[in-house]
Amino acid sequence: MDFTHIKFDISDEIATITLFRPDARNALSPEMRDDLRTALKVVKEQAGEEIKALILTGAGGAFCAGGDIKSMGSDERTSLMTRKGLRSDHDLIYDLANVELPVISLVDGPAAGAGCNLALAADFVFATPKGLFMQAFGRIGAVPDWSGFYILPRLVGLQRAKELVFSARKVGAEEAKEIGLILDVVSQENAMDEVREFAGRFRHASTAAIGMSKNILNQSHNLDHRTLLELEADAQGMALVTPYHKAAVQRFKDKEPSIFDWEKLSAGKKI
Repeated sequence: MDFTHIKFDISDEIATITLFRPDARNALSPEMRDDLRTALKVVKEQAGEEIKALILTGAGGAFCAGGDIKSMGSDERTSLMTRKGLRSDHDLIYDLANVELPVISLVDGPAAGAGCNLALAADFVFATPKGLFMQAFGRIGAVPDWSGFYILPRLVGLQRAKELVFSARKVGAEEAKEIGLILDVVSQENAMDEVREFAGRFRHASTAAIGMSKNILNQSHNLDHRTLLELEADAQGMALVTPYHKAAVQRFKDKEPSIFDWEKLSAGKKI
């Protein structure tokens, strides 16, 4: 499978998408958008089978500079053209945020504008000490896109989201962790190894259970208690008849260790 502005790899049940346009700090070209759609289609089709987790990162010391500003500002571009393009982009970001397996982003260098929100659409966001986050839209008189209005308040709260959007300031990795924008900071030297180790733990989990849990959690801010209880009951009904669940119960009865033990897996112990 050939790609123009990304690299796509599947190994050890972990898919990795690397934004690959280093000469432009991995800015979101039309070709990169098409590549991302194609790669995500493969991930969705193989989720739970060949793929148990997805890592998203960028090449060349940057995550993603966001939209390509050089292509903006044309008098020939109408508001309807912009709206049509963004609706297509938003289908892409929605698919990334809701694919039913763990998605982990690794930010090394700047993640700005749409590139920032692309990183934050992951379930777990890691950054190196050089990671830099910026809702850069205000610097060019624009408003957040690529799901920024949805993601930011849910991660950091409404007041902090307003501060980040209104100021368009840079947020370093340590501050990003402190305010809840990211999960953790990884080492500069072994960043990908650490993120792959984290992603690899999900190889031992039930992708079906994680996928259903993710689906419901992603809706939890928008639905009432009764609706969430109904979704919970439906999902549990499906989870408890999966082969994974039945095998796990049998291991418990046989006094064998659980296949999915996060603490042991994080310590690198064999189970």
